[in-house]
Amino acid sequence: MVIVAGLAGIYVIVAVLLWGLQERITFPAPRAPLPNPTQTIGYGERIELRMQDGTRLVGWYLRAAKTAAAAGGEGAAKTPALLWFYGNGETIGAIWPIIRDFRPQNAGLLVLDYPGYGASEGRATEAGMYEAADLAYNALASRPDIDPRRIYAYGRSLGSAAATHTAASHEVAGLILESPFTSARGMAARHYRIFPAFLVRIGLDNIGRMPRIHCPTLVFHGTADVLVPIKMGRDVAAAAGGPVDFVMIEGAGHNDTYDLGGDVYRDKLAAFVK
Repeated sequence: MVIVAGLAGIYVIVAVLLWGLQERITFPAPRAPLPNPTQTIGYGERIELRMQDGTRLVGWYLRAAKTAAAAGGEGAAKTPALLWFYGNGETIGAIWPIIRDFRPQNAGLLVLDYPGYGASEGRATEAGMYEAADLAYNALASRPDIDPRRIYAYGRSLGSAAATHTAASHEVAGLILESPFTSARGMAARHYRIFPAFLVRIGLDNIGRMPRIHCPTLVFHGTADVLVPIKMGRDVAAAAGGPVDFVMIEGAGHNDTYDLGGDVYRDKLAAFVK
């Protein structure tokens, strides 16, 4: 009886901790300096945006390769653009080689460190991530070298929630998701199944937003992903309100999709961002 009571007490304590700390678990918010893009990859500019409460967000803007030298002079052709939303344990300082190697060269690119991440100020929250996504979209759409009708939203893992938010809230030409999950509750049901669903306070509801997204969607998912199983990616794709291209990356887990996807991944992404 004492053992049962003790186990019940431990269960309750862990449940309370999960309820109270779930945003910290979901948004670990690693810190890292923001690299200088011209020193790191040879081109690009550092950008700053301000949230409504004054929180300063920092990131990179990279022009399309064909307009980088011209620096967007008057009369320069407008190009498509990619909004890049990374995963929950990443920062620009950590993933800049991936951005450099996998970005479509025909498109501009904007990537922000989320609030509390990298070199951005503030605290990491779901609402903060969405506000940052809205700011990034508006900043990109207002740039003179970008065609606002050809903005694509790209999101990996946690970033898939920022990408689906953007596609459901703004006009985008296409949506690219890598290793997307269904929702926070879907992830909790997989990894914390002994706890009741009502403990999940955050949404991150990709599958709920997909029926409202009618633009073309491209989904990448590793066949060996145990953190976000490929079935979740298929469920998200099946819920889309528009055409979907689902690309399996054979043998890839959650964090080696770029390595194993290689040229196929890069070429598929470049062809999608027209």
